[in-house]
Amino acid sequence: MAAMGVLPAAGSISMCGAMARGAFCGSPNLRGMATMVAGGRGGGGNLGLGMRKGGLVSFGERRVVRRRVQSEEKQAEERESEEIVGEKEEQIFPENGLSNWLYPPEEELPDDKEMTIFDHLEELRDRLLISVVAVGIAICGCFVFAKDLIVLLEKPVYSLGVRFLALSPGEYFFTTLKVSGYCGLLLGSPVILYEIIAFVVPGLTRSEKKLLGPVVLGSSFLFYAGLAFSYAILTPAALNFFVSYAEGVVESLWSIDQYFEFVLVLMFSTGLSFQVPVIQLLLGQTGLVSGDQMLSVWRYVVVGAVIAAAVLTPSTDPLTQCLLAGPLIGLYMGGAFGVKFLINSRPVELED
Repeated sequence: MAAMGVLPAAGSISMCGAMARGAFCGSPNLRGMATMVAGGRGGGGNLGLGMRKGGLVSFGERRVVRRRVQSEEKQAEERESEEIVGEKEEQIFPENGLSNWLYPPEEELPDDKEMTIFDHLEELRDRLLISVVAVGIAICGCFVFAKDLIVLLEKPVYSLGVRFLALSPGEYFFTTLKVSGYCGLLLGSPVILYEIIAFVVPGLTRSEKKLLGPVVLGSSFLFYAGLAFSYAILTPAALNFFVSYAEGVVESLWSIDQYFEFVLVLMFSTGLSFQVPVIQLLLGQTGLVSGDQMLSVWRYVVVGAVIAAAVLTPSTDPLTQCLLAGPLIGLYMGGAFGVKFLINSRPVELED
């Protein structure tokens, strides 16, 4: 009886196993699962390597697809952020002469080369050292001929009967040092200018290099013209006013140190004020200001020239101020017309 009871049970188990095997064999999806499980359990099989059986996708393929989607979303976000930054930069620096001057295209910089900040500082140090040595040599040479230079600068008042006095023991000595320093700086300025140009030329565009020669020559010519104008016209007129104003009341006995301070400051300030057309040319080249805009503010220029003349001239007499304000106004108007007809009248090249 026990054996008879065991046999039906064994038969039912074998029947269930046969039915299960038949179900697995009849369903393709179940066959795929069985194969995938067998491959994962067998030697050399791996469940996560991305096997496709019966239309199923492995976990490894799902992770790859998820990573690909995430990378595409990240790239889209980066492109969107770059577009936003570009729009903001266009709002801050619109497409005009200033933006082209600040951010020139690479093809306009033929001599541009990458250098670290330390390389730039080392080059700047070397060029400063050369400039200092050149100015020092020029000052020493001028000190040797200091007496001749002092006699030359005293000529504007020779005919006025002015006498010079040294009111302290070392006044004349320090006056010779001052005159030698100013004259040495003037003689060493070409070396300084050359070193500055050599330092900035690699970062200039082709159009800026074409403009460099006229700017340097024009600036040098205007500076020396200002010195000559001050020595020949402005200084004698100012000194003549002072002497004639005090005539018959006091005798003109001037301190030699204060006289040379007056003359040297007046000459150098006049030379610097003659740089107005050069500044206008640079502003017009960068597109910040046009010639018409410069001409439209001529009333303010007249007032500003009078104020600048009052500040630059050491004297307080109106004659000297008018003598300096007149050339300043003339130089400004000439520079404005030059920008209008030389720069703003050039045809604009249309980009494709």
